[in-house]
This record gives sequence, structure tokens and C-alpha cells, in this order.
Amino acid sequence: MKTALLSIFALLLSVSLFAQDYAIQQLENSPRHHEWVTIESNNRTLHNFVVYPETSEPAPVVIVIHENRGLNDWARSFADQLAGEGFIAVAPDLISNTVEGIEKTSDFETSDAARQAIYSLNPDQVTTDLLNVLEYAKTIESGNGSFAVAGFCWGGSQSFRFATNAGDAIDAALVFYGTGPEAEEAYRNIEVPVYGFYGGDDQRVNSTIERSETAMKKFSKIYKYEIYEGAGHAFMRRGDDPEATSEDPNVIARNKSWDRLVSILSEF
Repeated sequence: MKTALLSIFALLLSVSLFAQDYAIQQLENSPRHHEWVTIESNNRTLHNFVVYPETSEPAPVVIVIHENRGLNDWARSFADQLAGEGFIAVAPDLISNTVEGIEKTSDFETSDAARQAIYSLNPDQVTTDLLNVLEYAKTIESGNGSFAVAGFCWGGSQSFRFATNAGDAIDAALVFYGTGPEAEEAYRNIEVPVYGFYGGDDQRVNSTIERSETAMKKFSKIYKYEIYEGAGHAFMRRGDDPEATSEDPNVIARNKSWDRLVSILSEF
């Protein structure tokens, strides 16, 4: 009995490790140039994972805002895949050096600890960090002068919020299963199109769409969104898992969202 239980545990552990490792394997097998760039923001060193596309032409720059578990391997993998489509990806680690003795997300003991650090962040600090990242992005010589933000979950909400603070310094905000600002007046400041990507089975987030849509219409702002039937929260990450089948609603939503994402960014 004991041997059988150990075998089952080993199997479950190997599956879990594989689920975590596929993003690392994708990064390790990527032909694209990766680098870590540090900038000073809010009196600390902010780490950024930057990926360049293989192209001879100037490219749009996309600031990738991670989920509520920090700049993990999947978030970096997404940045790399985005560069594979011809865009420069800059993924800031917004909890880097926010906890004493911890440089980056990867230094946290658990993802829960990283999440706790994220939810301890001051919203205005996050905005300042993103504005400083944008200033860095403007210095990238291979950029074409176009900038967008794309965020997921907590990062999706930050992407929407950043659109209320960045003015016309960006060209678009892409919100993946993130909520919009609660205060109606905040939407008045948005000067760029906001594109939403939502899973049909994510009612917690989807219940806020009407509020955002009403405010955006009131102030004559562009807000275009898609809801993907059967997909849940975090479908971009869940649909990226090679263990998922092609019939999985999260995979279908991820693939449709990916095509839409690339189409939107290709306009810049």
C-alpha cells in the first residue's frame, strides 16, 4: 500500500513539475534575444525582462504586466512569444525589491508569498513604475515609436488603470480578464482604445464589464471586448499548457485571443 501511494505521489509530482516546466522549456528553446534591464523607480531597482524580435524593421514596444503571482516563467514565456510575432516585449517585475532581501519574483519562497507582496503594493507606486518603464521603452532604439500595454488578471486591471494615467503616451491598452476602475470619473482621462479579453466562465470579472462599458460610452471612449464562451479566468496561461487538448475552451479562447492581439498590435 505504501509503495502504491509513493508511486501515485511521484506521478502527480512529475505532472506538476511538467506543468511548471513547459514555460521554461519554451524560453530555453527560443531563438530570440533575452535580457534583463534594470531601471531606478520609487527609490529602488526595478528589474525588467526584455525580448527582441528577429526582424530588420523597427517594431512596436509592448509593456507586459504580469498576473498576481509576479513575473513568473509563464509571463516571461508570453513576452517571448509576443516577440516571436515581431514585437519588442518589456515585462517589468513590479514586485522586485519591494520586500527586503528579495530582488525579483523568482526569489520569493512561494507564489503565494509573491501574491501577498503584489496585493501590498500602493496603486500609485505601480503607476509610477509603469511610467518609468514606458520612459525606458522610449529609449529602445529598435522601437518604432508605438507603445501598448497588455496585462493579465491583476495586470489586466493595471493595464486598464494605466490607460487612465498615461494619456496619449501609449497607443492602446489590452486588458485580459482584468477589471476596470471603480470610479466613473477615472475613465474621462483615457485617450486610447481599450481592448478587453474575457472568459465566459469568469463572472467575478465579467460582472464589472457593464460598469466599464457605461463609463467609456459616457466619455466617448473606445472600448472593444470579446467574451470567449466556456473559458475561465487566466485562460491565456491555462490555454498555453501543452497538456491541454485542442477542444479545451481555454485553448480555443487563448488561440482566438492571440490572433486578435496580434491583429491589434500589427496596426501600430
